[in-house]
Amino acid sequence: MKYIEWFENHGKKHAKIMGKLKNLSDDEVIKYFRFENMVKEEPDFCPLYKDNKKCHDYEELNCYLCACPNFRFDDNGVRKQEEKTLYSYCSIDSKDGSQYKGEDYIHQNCSGCIVPHKEKYIKKHFSRDWFLIMKDVILSK
Repeated sequence: MKYIEWFENHGKKHAKIMGKLKNLSDDEVIKYFRFENMVKEEPDFCPLYKDNKKCHDYEELNCYLCACPNFRFDDNGVRKQEEKTLYSYCSIDSKDGSQYKGEDYIHQNCSGCIVPHKEKYIKKHFSRDWFLIMKDVILSK
């Protein structure tokens, strides 16, 4: 699956949940997206939920910004790097992120980074429109 397909499908799932939560305050919405609640209330939001597994080893994991607003991608490639095609990267160059390098490609590896999963970060960047928060993620518009 290409990044863009996952991104668009995920945004639709997010919007559907937000439609159910329109009567909640912003703080209540953010609390709703806590991992423990999402596993129980929204088991189809993430494929890892069926195994009660987190994508990041963080006790207070919040899934509101699943897909990070600092992630940048282009399914056609961003640029050449080390004679490989770079498809994705972190716009803030998080010290906890890394790159996965294959034979002819490079992808951002966000598994060590929890920046967008902290509620303080979510509150700072909060919008009920997930696509608005993610507006800079797709490079090939």
